[in-house]
Amino acid sequence: MYDSPPEGEIRFEFSSSRSYQREIRRCNLCGHFISIHDMDVGTLYNNDYVSSNYQDQGGIARAFKRIISLPPSQSDNAGRVQRILDFSTNHFVHATKNIVLSVLDVGSGLGVFPYKIKEAGLDCTALDPDVRSVRHAREMVGVKAIHGDFMEIQDIGQFDVITFNKVLEHVENPVNMLAKSLTHLNRGGFVYVEVPDGESAVVEGPEREEFFIDHPHIFSLTSLSLLSIQAGFSVQAIERIREPSGKHTLRVFLKTN
Repeated sequence: MYDSPPEGEIRFEFSSSRSYQREIRRCNLCGHFISIHDMDVGTLYNNDYVSSNYQDQGGIARAFKRIISLPPSQSDNAGRVQRILDFSTNHFVHATKNIVLSVLDVGSGLGVFPYKIKEAGLDCTALDPDVRSVRHAREMVGVKAIHGDFMEIQDIGQFDVITFNKVLEHVENPVNMLAKSLTHLNRGGFVYVEVPDGESAVVEGPEREEFFIDHPHIFSLTSLSLLSIQAGFSVQAIERIREPSGKHTLRVFLKTN
């Protein structure tokens, strides 16, 4: 039970305008966590999420530059990108060498992942509901970018790889979002998902950032596997890690059944 924001939690408009009351419940069978409250999240990711975290366009740029300048040993993103590149090498082993893989990054945010994926020679498209993040992706990151809600947007093409980097914990129905990626995935492609690991985080206490208010879902190894299956995928690799930032994270590689 929470009757005030834990230390470090961002104060969004929806969680600042009224009495702060919420609780987190855990499934006794699969270990999945859900956050329950009656505060109206509304259009958090269209505007307030970026405004509260980075203030403005300049704040996005400063955060981006800070993160991409980190040495690999201190960068969560460096490990993520390398893991995806290694998996791609094995997954697309029969692909023609001169083919450039296409990647769609859903909820691209600061654009640090598209930046490194582009640097590695892949063709990355960023998608985000906040127009400032999209402008940043185009102008500073230098990748193609789409402005819109992934659940509503239609004609965005097909991709060899679709990534959800710390995205599915932010939505009310992660099964539907993950399932929608099936319509945009090229035959033989794969999906990469990264989410907070509630099982590992809860050992360190309920004040951990994995349990902050912008996460309606916090996953377990079992619930992430079940999510993947319910969305129409088969699990190719799943693992839990402790990132350089200290975050407890689950990541999974998926292909179609």
